[in-house]
Amino acid sequence: MLAETICSAVSAAGLGIAAITAYRKRFLTAARIAAYALVPLGLVMTGAVDWIAGTAFSPVAWAGFGVLGVAWLLFLSTRAVERRRVGRKATGGAEPRAVAPGASAPSRAVAAKPQAGKSAGDDFSDIEAILKKHGI
Repeated sequence: MLAETICSAVSAAGLGIAAITAYRKRFLTAARIAAYALVPLGLVMTGAVDWIAGTAFSPVAWAGFGVLGVAWLLFLSTRAVERRRVGRKATGGAEPRAVAPGASAPSRAVAAKPQAGKSAGDDFSDIEAILKKHGI
């Protein structure tokens, strides 16, 4: 009886903290806190705390499995959202890149190796032309 009361109090406190975190517009963190807070409540409802007492096949126990499932889905969804955010930051996001005034799209130029028939001096001819164009 005492264990169930403690687990319920821990869950209630965790859900309160999650509500405060959501109020502060940190929804991803709030969902994760709520998932952690629902675990003790789910364990009590499944009868894991008092499994030997014979509550394994009660409707409350199956409802507890449902609560654990919701907690697990919250864990998975917050991880997926977090990975999408990190991936978006790593690739530069969906923001358009800076484009030169005369260009139609950002250039993705890669330094090419000199071709077999050309010497190393020919590689700098285009750079020299650009520098002369800008008066440098």
